[in-house]
Amino acid sequence: MTAWFESWGLTYEWSWFIATVVGILAIALPLMLAVAMIIYADRKIWAAIALRRGPNVVGPFGLLQSFADGLKVFLQETIIPSGANRVLFLIAPIITFTVALMAWAVIPFDAGVVLADIDVGLLYILAISSLGVYGVVISGWASNSKYPFFSALRAAAQMISYEVSIGFILVSVILYADSTNLSVIVLKQVGHGFGVVNAYGFNLLLFPIAVMFLISSLAETARAPFDLTEAESELVAGYQTEYSSMSFALFWLGEYANVILMCALNAILFWGGWLPPVDWAPLYAVPGIIWLFAKILVFFFIFSWVKATVPRYRYDQLMRLGWKVFLPISLFWVCLVSGWLMLTRYS
Repeated sequence: MTAWFESWGLTYEWSWFIATVVGILAIALPLMLAVAMIIYADRKIWAAIALRRGPNVVGPFGLLQSFADGLKVFLQETIIPSGANRVLFLIAPIITFTVALMAWAVIPFDAGVVLADIDVGLLYILAISSLGVYGVVISGWASNSKYPFFSALRAAAQMISYEVSIGFILVSVILYADSTNLSVIVLKQVGHGFGVVNAYGFNLLLFPIAVMFLISSLAETARAPFDLTEAESELVAGYQTEYSSMSFALFWLGEYANVILMCALNAILFWGGWLPPVDWAPLYAVPGIIWLFAKILVFFFIFSWVKATVPRYRYDQLMRLGWKVFLPISLFWVCLVSGWLMLTRYS
């Protein structure tokens, strides 16, 4: 795109700047629309599982319900508690929302269709996803209220617990793909499963950590059954208790943008990303971005299905799963994968 703007007579610097801004908008604006539709889909899935109708009044089939909710919070007054730290109280939801968008810079939607195709894309994702908890922690502390503060402490402990195991899982993927570039990781999955399936998930050595990564994704995004940070029976609404209006909406937007991101990462790291499910020439006629979106929707359905059916963990169960189950298994799997590769690939 930079070359295209240069053909208009612009300098390289201006061409690069305009191309980058256009690329950012081309990702951010559809993502915001996708978040609105995903919230609607989430509510419809929960309703179907509970034998209810769900949103069905605003717009055809209730499709405009999320936009109505957005307009409602936009017109509400932002109320700041008298004892809160005003600056940090307002910055916290902005941090959550901004960090959720930043990670999408390195997500490849198709071959060559990526804003920043950097060699350390997976490490960038790991670093950015770790920053998301700062918005929750800051909001809990700045609210000057006990329930949001308890929620912030839970969020910090939960993030540390599952980031460690996610890190070891990603090390196994990096070893197998021999790269931290997300586009390269996707291309290495061509025909990987039984010679015909485009997925690491069909590798018997990587399938267990694909399942672990999916479960850790639920914990990382604080979705049920790991939504201890928002446990309404214990903490009212957790770190969001004192928030209203657009500051509350930014938390929701950031949360669902993170959910879609983790669905995309599950698809890219283990299930072929933009590649068709089977390495068969006619399937490549379908644009890669369609395959990626289809896989994201499948994983999002799993996220919603789990939230609607699985009861919330106790906090000790959450910690036990992270430290006593996932951590030792993921560490063992790094040794197993590296040992297998030493015997087969590098011997």
